[in-house]
Amino acid sequence: MIRLVASDIDGTIIGESNTISSQNLKAIHDMKKSHIDFTICTGKPYAMVKNFCEDLQASYGIFGNGNQIIDLKTGKEIFRKTLSQEEVKACINLAKKENLHIHFYTENEVITPQLMYMDLRNFILKDSIFPNNLDFKVISNMEEYISEKKPTVFKIVISSSSSLVNLQNAINQKMDLTIFRVKKSKQYKDRIINKEYEYLDITPSKTNKSEALIILSNYLKLSSSEVMAIGDNLNDIDMIRSSGIGVAVANAYDAVKEVATYTTQNSVDNSGFAEAVYKYISFQ
Repeated sequence: MIRLVASDIDGTIIGESNTISSQNLKAIHDMKKSHIDFTICTGKPYAMVKNFCEDLQASYGIFGNGNQIIDLKTGKEIFRKTLSQEEVKACINLAKKENLHIHFYTENEVITPQLMYMDLRNFILKDSIFPNNLDFKVISNMEEYISEKKPTVFKIVISSSSSLVNLQNAINQKMDLTIFRVKKSKQYKDRIINKEYEYLDITPSKTNKSEALIILSNYLKLSSSEVMAIGDNLNDIDMIRSSGIGVAVANAYDAVKEVATYTTQNSVDNSGFAEAVYKYISFQ
């Protein structure tokens, strides 16, 4: 019996049109009526999707790919894990050496030298489906800002129009961090900013959606068999593989489909999320 459904946002319940289908909304509403906890599980920071979570009346939220967990019914923070100042400075230096774009997320800010890739995407989304109070700060000297302000950094993103595999290997050799390398190209092209690129999503060691979902499940005294996870992107692989029922929507990366219990026939734009919910949950 499924008692918790954890879902990614972009590409899973929200499609390219930046809207949620009526079928997906109905599935979320039916879960709430049946006392099944709906959990947002996203790489986005809490500040960016707080209003969105409230609109959907989500019970819990896993943010920053797992570095923060919040009980959205009470506002209680269940878990947080942040990057050290040394780790942030080391990543900035490595990116600067290769002349790569880097930005990072604090609790309520996006710090960037220039809006270009994922930070530009999130800036555009700020005034669309994700209205929020996230403050976008353009800072010319990132190292100086870190040294003077000493911000609490949840996540770093390094982006480029070329491959970042060598940089990923270099960071792995120097530090124990969690890194997801994602390609936004071909069918996965970023339609919001109309650009193809690659990025490294960098969070503290052993931080991912799967680990966070285990922490949340333990907090709620649930077994993995009572959890369904739904996603489309590479950072969803571990939680889909480790959940009782792991679902990949039809538009998901092939690597996600390979580990899923079930791949929907419908894409996100055709309510693949709702298809999965109604396939595995019987509502009275």
